[in-house]
Amino acid sequence: MTRFSIPDATPIVALTVNLKEENKSMRIKTLNACTIAMAWFLAAMLIAVPVSITAATAEELAGLETLPGADDPAARGLAIARETERRDAGFGDSSATMTMLLTNAYGETSERELRNLILEVTDESEGDWSLIIFDKPRDVNGTALLSYAHILDPDDQWMYLPALKRVKRISSVNKSGPFMGSEFAFEDFSSQEVGKYSYVWLRDEACGERTCHVTERTPLYEHSGYTRQIAWTDTTDYQPRKIEFYDRKNQLLKTLTMADYRLYSDQFWRSHDLFMENHQTGKTTRLTWGEIAFQTGLTDSDFTTNAIKRAR
Repeated sequence: MTRFSIPDATPIVALTVNLKEENKSMRIKTLNACTIAMAWFLAAMLIAVPVSITAATAEELAGLETLPGADDPAARGLAIARETERRDAGFGDSSATMTMLLTNAYGETSERELRNLILEVTDESEGDWSLIIFDKPRDVNGTALLSYAHILDPDDQWMYLPALKRVKRISSVNKSGPFMGSEFAFEDFSSQEVGKYSYVWLRDEACGERTCHVTERTPLYEHSGYTRQIAWTDTTDYQPRKIEFYDRKNQLLKTLTMADYRLYSDQFWRSHDLFMENHQTGKTTRLTWGEIAFQTGLTDSDFTTNAIKRAR
């Protein structure tokens, strides 16, 4: 995400008029002969691997269901998405601080500080709840965005504007609008539920020091600002490494690169460096995350329209 200007209350109000709302889970049911063989292999290898690879990790790796073959790219693409989601299930809630650096086409920069709270929703027909709160600079301090993600229905979103001392419901018509002047759209901040897209596996290829599954995903929810996205997901931890976004004219619009992954609670991977580059405007936005805390005790009452008024 990139920023090069600090909006006052007026552009924030104008921005919210154009916003739109957006809208978990895979269970491993069977083990085939190949999977059982892999389990025996991993058990033998445990003698040689570092102590940091726990028995739980080995069991998880051994229990992975074999992906559908290349002869069924749609099923293979869907399985990759489900495995990514499965590995993130059970985090409960999380909170983190972030720094957002916006850079325009001339290299001019501006910076904002914000917080991100997420509450996991276990209902498979719904998405997670999130709350983003701006702390700095002073003219956006207290501005907050509350989102209830859905699958195919428009997300419910509200924004609190301190200058007006009021909560405004966000329109669902234009999710592609920029979020607070950054290169991230409101759509990009929605919970990425598997059911929001259709999938086609394209190929496997090198991505840095790893190998990635390359999958095309097409939004199924109404009013998406993208015709399609190409996602690179590493074959080791099943975490997204890069996503290309194509606009409504099917032209490459921007690329999101995710780096500096860190493991929490021996289970949950999180990228601490998200870099979005807009190829059509030359602008960029970098979102740098601080340490992330999990299971902090957040409840439904922390994600209400009344709560965001007190989010400073």
